[in-house]
Amino acid sequence: MLMNFSLLQKGELVMIRRAIFSKRMNYREIFHDDMVSFGEIQVYPLAKEYIEHPEILKEFYVYEDDFVKGFIHIQGTQVLELYVDTFFVDQGIGGKLLDFAVSRNCNSLWVLEKNTKAQHFYLRHGFTPSGVRQLEEGTEQFIIEMIR
Repeated sequence: MLMNFSLLQKGELVMIRRAIFSKRMNYREIFHDDMVSFGEIQVYPLAKEYIEHPEILKEFYVYEDDFVKGFIHIQGTQVLELYVDTFFVDQGIGGKLLDFAVSRNCNSLWVLEKNTKAQHFYLRHGFTPSGVRQLEEGTEQFIIEMIR
């Protein structure tokens, strides 16, 4: 079931820890930056920030089936983040999250150029490279825009 983060009760927000952990795992796999993976992307500070500033969660949606298995963050017509817990990859959850975003008129996203697995996933779901490429802010990694 898809649910808006902001609709969760405060006590249920602890379920986001798995989503944050997944985000950290995916980030580290590509960037190999321990200062960010184990410093900035920590469960407690991020969960605390979400609890103290619930407006952040306005456009975050989770795929929840007894517990959070993935999440998507959209803003306007753009997908900003999509993560599926590593234990639930290849079970169709990412596709359901992306289909949900498309149903809300999302038609663009940025993906790390190195993340070919994610690029193939987005291609299978109707997104194609726009030809726009830029450096990811604060890194030496390129991101490419994909549109639908």
